[in-house]
Amino acid sequence: MKMKADVAVIGGGVTGLSIAYNLAKQGIEKVVVLEKRYLGAGSSGRCAGGIREQFSTEPMIKLARKSLDMYEKLSDELNFNILFRQGGYLFLAFNEDDMSEIREHVRLQNSLGVGSRIVTPEEAREIFPELNTDGMVGGAFNRRDGIAFPFPVVWGYARAGERLGVEIRKFTEVRDIIVENGSVKGVVAGEERIDCDFVVNAAGGWSKKIYEMAGLKSFNTPVKHEILATEPLKPFLEPMIVNISAGLYFNQSMRGEIIGGIGTHSEPSTDVSSSFEFVKKFAREIVRLVPKIRGVKVLRQWAGLYDMTPDAQPVLGETEIEGFIQANGFSGHGFMLAPVVGELIAKLIATGKVDPLIRPFGFNRFRDGIEPEHTVVG
Repeated sequence: MKMKADVAVIGGGVTGLSIAYNLAKQGIEKVVVLEKRYLGAGSSGRCAGGIREQFSTEPMIKLARKSLDMYEKLSDELNFNILFRQGGYLFLAFNEDDMSEIREHVRLQNSLGVGSRIVTPEEAREIFPELNTDGMVGGAFNRRDGIAFPFPVVWGYARAGERLGVEIRKFTEVRDIIVENGSVKGVVAGEERIDCDFVVNAAGGWSKKIYEMAGLKSFNTPVKHEILATEPLKPFLEPMIVNISAGLYFNQSMRGEIIGGIGTHSEPSTDVSSSFEFVKKFAREIVRLVPKIRGVKVLRQWAGLYDMTPDAQPVLGETEIEGFIQANGFSGHGFMLAPVVGELIAKLIATGKVDPLIRPFGFNRFRDGIEPEHTVVG
């Protein structure tokens, strides 16, 4: 079987669906999204929903600021309630080295218009009174940062895209990328060949496999990250809390669950099974920080993948293969950046112009190296 499309987007997570929706907005008539499982089956449906502009490098701060601007209006844009709320992000440091980094990050953020501020342990407790500040050096807080419920964002983009003519194919795995004379000619998906001028690799933790299908060496590495949810509690926590000294993050959902994670793995893997090691480590660190949580029941745990790059920043835009476009390598920040990435990748495909916001994240930058992002947590 054979069909023709203008653009094939590989990956039915929030990034792929945002790109597809924005392509249709740009007037691209035949856009097909190819997802090997269900929509949001990868990292989009496995994250905590955090959205922030507190990053450590200028390109990431600028990109994240624009994305947060868009999240503030996204429910209206998609005509779908994404349950977005802005309770802030509170970063905490328990040693002087981490606090020194926070100070540097805040200085850079402030110079770029981000309203983050340094907080003392006492000020951190004013923001979240349940904190145990013993040993805390200080932190940073930005009220504008927020949280959205991941699946409504996925569904909102999917439905808005379909209204504009996007074709979404679930349970359709891409088996090959067709490249001839240095240009993309199409993909093989399921038992069908789809001829197209552009292929977008938005496959998240599986992006490395898509690179290899096209004959490119990938710099991306999938790494397992675990997360859990507790029984519902009476609301007492508004911001996302990040203890950078322990690699711990958590927030409270609208339903009252505590949702959070902590880093336990660093080796490459696409395994998304759960471990008791993670639960023990998470419980120990969160109870130390918030004694009130001691004895709370864990309802479920799961795992997802961070699609890591050498500098912990995404790969966005063109490669040496004409028409093979990248939107991957988000290193745990794909959900945060999906609105702006979808808009700018769509504009690149529609107009051929590279927006200054995504220019620093080109595929070939790893040959020269750039300043790495330091705020990867979980």
